[in-house]
Amino acid sequence: MNGIDGERPSDGLDAVEADGGLWSPGVDYLSGWREARAAADRLNRALLAAGFELSELRATATTTGEGHGVVRLAGWPTVVERLARCLELAARNPDGGAA
Repeated sequence: MNGIDGERPSDGLDAVEADGGLWSPGVDYLSGWREARAAADRLNRALLAAGFELSELRATATTTGEGHGVVRLAGWPTVVERLARCLELAARNPDGGAA
């Protein structure tokens, strides 16, 4: 069955809203997500190795509306403050204390 002017009627699936954005047909979201997932996994392993709990601080993968990968870091404010202190110390001592 055709819609107006012979076009197919919209089934509402041409674009899907997800994660605060719009997913459009023809955009390769999977490649961007896979890249972001690999980076998020690496960051989560580093957070675990540094003594953080993933229930308190975690990196997650998502994509933009254009299909670019994005890694989001979310955590409890007190835990994020702890991470910030660790990064500040690392920035002041980039060689890890080696003499």
